[in-house]
Amino acid sequence: MTAGEGLRIAVPRGSLFEDTLDLLDRLDVDTSEIRSNDRKLLFEDAGVVTMRPSDVPTYVQHGAADLGITGKDVLLEQPEREVYELLDLGYGRCQMVVAAREGDDSVAESLRRLGTVRVATKYPRIAARHFADTGRQAEIVEVKGSVEIAPLTGLVDSIVDLTATGRTLAENHLEIRETIHECTARLIANPVAHKLKARAIDDLVARVRAAGAEDP
Repeated sequence: MTAGEGLRIAVPRGSLFEDTLDLLDRLDVDTSEIRSNDRKLLFEDAGVVTMRPSDVPTYVQHGAADLGITGKDVLLEQPEREVYELLDLGYGRCQMVVAAREGDDSVAESLRRLGTVRVATKYPRIAARHFADTGRQAEIVEVKGSVEIAPLTGLVDSIVDLTATGRTLAENHLEIRETIHECTARLIANPVAHKLKARAIDDLVARVRAAGAEDP
């Protein structure tokens, strides 16, 4: 059985991958080929295409996939994407946080002395919006690798990052100072497909909701 009659769904590889495939299993989608093939990306028989979570909204917006699953963090970082957020799938739960060195008050000190704080992150839009919304000026330093090293080397005062358990932060002697968002996996839809394939999408949404998902 496919994800939905005539539908294609974009599935994120990475941390959400296994839980997403488990969800598809509960919808009676055959995921055996997807699970057994790490290199293949398009699975026509199952109606599934796999990709990086950050690419899912792009493929859904442009109609290469009718539906997609990605983290709320991705949607918050890409607010310009024209997609409908249909369901909170409940898994992949984590927090977007501000973290700094343990016992270090460099954030407050920088704000007091300089009127601004320097922040490293892989999520520059989320970070900039959070500090602006809380009335603080911030210089955002975008990094691609392990963001935890940035405050330890003196590059920045703090970081904005996603954490599930806080273990990596603790191992690097960082502590959470603020929580910005709670993030989970979300089901999104292409707006045009949502109209033209309404019956198939409504049926799939009902099946996913019956499997435990909630409205966003």
